[in-house]
Amino acid sequence: MGADKYSSSIKDKTLSGVGNLVRLLPTGTVFLYQFLSPVLSNNGHCSNTINKYLTAILVGLCGLSCFFSTFTDSYVGDDGQTHYGFATSKGLWPSPESKSVDLPTYKLRFADFVHAFFAVIVFGALVLLDGNTVGCFYPASESIEKTLIQVLPPVVGAVSSAVFMFFPNNRNGIGYPATATEPSQDSKSGGGQVSVSTTKA
Repeated sequence: MGADKYSSSIKDKTLSGVGNLVRLLPTGTVFLYQFLSPVLSNNGHCSNTINKYLTAILVGLCGLSCFFSTFTDSYVGDDGQTHYGFATSKGLWPSPESKSVDLPTYKLRFADFVHAFFAVIVFGALVLLDGNTVGCFYPASESIEKTLIQVLPPVVGAVSSAVFMFFPNNRNGIGYPATATEPSQDSKSGGGQVSVSTTKA
């Protein structure tokens, strides 16, 4: 009975802490990871080597997805449709020409690499908070699990929030929630400068 209450408490704290972190990650990637993790890791009991390999591949692919998603952006073209592309040194690629949008202003910036780095860090924290993945590679004791739950979310959340305050993310990339209005053109019109976008929810 006591063990069930402890497990329930740990789960509630995990969900609460993770909830503040996943907002910095592409929702599709997070959903895919949380859906496949218990399946591929056999609920944290990797009795077969294949389970470890599959779980490692899942973590690697989702980590790469979080990294590359930060280099994507979107805009509403002349046809009224939302177009997605990867940020390059010249603008978005691939992207059809649009008379109403200045595509070169969507070019790659230093802040994109900062966001990509911290997206991977946040995803790594999410992995460490996932009992299935941790149990597969390194079964932790209850005390270590409790420490991770208490320390990781606030520390990673605080550091990431500070970094994102100095390097605001003005992109509406693939997998990220869309803003209520068109992606902030004003924030991109300053070339290499980065300013706070007021279109974010």
